[in-house]
Amino acid sequence: MKIRRDKIMLAIAGSLVGIIALALTWLGNPGNMGFCIACFVRDIAGSLGLHQAKVVQYIRPEIIGLVLGSFLISSVSGEFKARGGSAFMTRMIIGFFVMVGALAFLGCPLRMVIRLAGGDLNALIAFAGFAAGTGVGVLFLNIGFSLGRYHRQSKGEGLVFPSIQILLFVLLVAFPSILAFSAKGPGSMHAPIVASLAAGLVVGILAQRTRLCMVGGLRDTTLFGDWTLLCGAVFMFVVMLAVNLITGNFKLGFSGQPVAHSDHLWNFLGMMLVGLGSVLAGGCPLRQLILSGEGDSDAAVTVVGMFIGAAVSHNLGLSGVSGSGVPAAGRVAVVIGLLVCMVLGVARKEKN
Repeated sequence: MKIRRDKIMLAIAGSLVGIIALALTWLGNPGNMGFCIACFVRDIAGSLGLHQAKVVQYIRPEIIGLVLGSFLISSVSGEFKARGGSAFMTRMIIGFFVMVGALAFLGCPLRMVIRLAGGDLNALIAFAGFAAGTGVGVLFLNIGFSLGRYHRQSKGEGLVFPSIQILLFVLLVAFPSILAFSAKGPGSMHAPIVASLAAGLVVGILAQRTRLCMVGGLRDTTLFGDWTLLCGAVFMFVVMLAVNLITGNFKLGFSGQPVAHSDHLWNFLGMMLVGLGSVLAGGCPLRQLILSGEGDSDAAVTVVGMFIGAAVSHNLGLSGVSGSGVPAAGRVAVVIGLLVCMVLGVARKEKN
């Protein structure tokens, strides 16, 4: 009965997240990018001056809301626990390469589902890569991969990351002049601040309560034959697909998709890197943000690695280019990321 109840809750949560993502697009977010963790982290990094790509700079309230929503509901439910202290540098490196892979594809696992529901077949290629990377990650789990055990920490340590989100929101609404904002491109397209923050809060609460995680669903299905976590992604896709078909926003094909490219091999390998890295890190980018809100400093370190990855990807020209593809430097970075994650998968075997 508990498994059935969990599936129902995940189905409801996934459906609501899908509706929220579409609503954010209608309110101003870029097409097929109503809610994208990788894209939004990249935009925040740009707004803070960590990279100089003028078209992707904006403090995205959705990310702030995700963390604070998780923090609020975990505090109320008694699940907020400050913990961490395992494999600091390894987690940061994995977070870095997860972002490199996501920006090669131009989207995180959440946006992959959103793009697929909009008819973008490039996301279907990416999903195959994501599943392959998750499968490789599961193989490493089976041979004993582990990042070690966390330790309980002071409550103040767990409050650091949520506090940073509050600071970002204060900067956005009270001191916008010290930030960088895009005048054109995806960074200039955004829903109203209040709507974006509210959407992030709701998704943060839903994801925290249901443990919604894209890579977790594929991992559990592969390891245990348990598709409970996968229900969220499946219902998210079905609901968004239905709405897009009804409203005429479904456009099937590879070309002409918003903020996308048809460099198929690198869409596949980019999301393979995301799948592999997410399994090793213990959750997809969305899940890492939710855990950060719960007081998990290990997840927060992974997110910091994602910010660094976003900055480096744009400063060194590694990111995929909409309508064009992945540059040579980005291809090299994806291959290096896959090799590094595989080496870590073998090297960090837990010793009995």
